[in-house]
Amino acid sequence: MNGGPSGFYNAPVTRTFVIACALFTVFFGIQGGFNKLGLSYQDIFRNFRLWKLIVSVFAFSSAPELMFGLYLLYYFRVFERQIGSNKYSVFILFSITFSLLFEVLTLALLKDPAVNLLTSGPYGLIFASFIPFYFDIPVSTRFRVFGVHFSDKSFIYLAGLQLFLSSWKRSILPGLCGILAGSLYRLNVIRIRRAKFPEFITSFFSRISWPSMGSSPAASTRNVVGGAPAYAGRQVERTYPSPVPTAIEPPEDSIAVLVSMGFDRNSARQALVHARNDINAATNILLEAQSH
Repeated sequence: MNGGPSGFYNAPVTRTFVIACALFTVFFGIQGGFNKLGLSYQDIFRNFRLWKLIVSVFAFSSAPELMFGLYLLYYFRVFERQIGSNKYSVFILFSITFSLLFEVLTLALLKDPAVNLLTSGPYGLIFASFIPFYFDIPVSTRFRVFGVHFSDKSFIYLAGLQLFLSSWKRSILPGLCGILAGSLYRLNVIRIRRAKFPEFITSFFSRISWPSMGSSPAASTRNVVGGAPAYAGRQVERTYPSPVPTAIEPPEDSIAVLVSMGFDRNSARQALVHARNDINAATNILLEAQSH
């Protein structure tokens, strides 16, 4: 399974968020403050430590959670490439806001006196991202290990399950809140999927001068497939063997499946024509073209 060009090319919002999470986590780790992270009923409703709400969005409460969390955030950059940085910023804000709201409501309902009942970290965003991952990213490869069926999506689900169960109840509840927030976004409540920020806000992230990571724009546009619908209007020439004259025009739903994986429409159509409308074969063609 591939998220397009390597690194954070064309995913500046994801890059900024990942770096912020790493910096917050390292800072609290150095200060020995991991045990201070997390949310509890006393923190919010008695001591009014509202700063914990902000910290809980970025800082993971342990090194293993940081490792799996950053891996998932990095993979989910494919959604920023698909819908564009502007709408992805809206998705981040919506997911974080509503998941935090659900977490606060959970604390209010449980009234559990336990310290740090909910673990810290961007669980809302990560598990909200599993909703479009489940519905919009198709399986391209299936295989079996000792008789058990797996797909190329299984590794992402396993990483998510590890993070989901990392702190048992403390991580399960934030994970469920994130899934609920992602479901609301999918249902397009208050027409959130049409919302956009002013362009100057999202363009700010692309202007931040972080060290270069991943393939450069020049390298990524050289016979590389794996762009997204956000690349519309930027056709990149690919070279495929000439299709046979009797090739059937690819159906729209097959093209849509490949586009949802992050490939641009024109490349998806050409690959389907060459593969005689076999989606798996077309996916392999596109991935091979990207690796050159």
